[in-house]
Amino acid sequence: MKLRTALTALTLITLPVSLSAPAALAAKDPIYTDWGSNAAIQGYDPVAYFTQGEPVKGSKDFTTEYMGADFRFVSQENLDTFLADPSAYAPQYGGYCAWAAADGKTAKGNAKNWAIVDGKLYLNYNNSIQDKWDADREGFITKADMEWPDLLD
Repeated sequence: MKLRTALTALTLITLPVSLSAPAALAAKDPIYTDWGSNAAIQGYDPVAYFTQGEPVKGSKDFTTEYMGADFRFVSQENLDTFLADPSAYAPQYGGYCAWAAADGKTAKGNAKNWAIVDGKLYLNYNNSIQDKWDADREGFITKADMEWPDLLD
């Protein structure tokens, strides 16, 4: 094999690794937002989970920035409630999937797959994952609490 052919082959083999390395080394945002958006919880109002017992889309008219992400609310009252104690209403694990966090990973948290446990909001990836998480919420929360501090690095 000629040197030029060998170098071309080596470049083609290592190119995918070199392109993905910076992304793999980058720290994740503390609050999950969908690609191309800075809205936390896909734009749903975190206070509404507690007051209305369901996910309700927030409005851009009632928005605040918290930990680098935009949180939206259905009303000024809900925005003010959040501002008084953001950590009480923001989803646990930054809105990443609670089940994945328990497994030492990060995955998208879905605003429609949620639960409030001991006064805290948790999101999960989808219905199937939510079912698994629901089977042992306490155990998964304990594991995720241990894993979470290192997951964003």
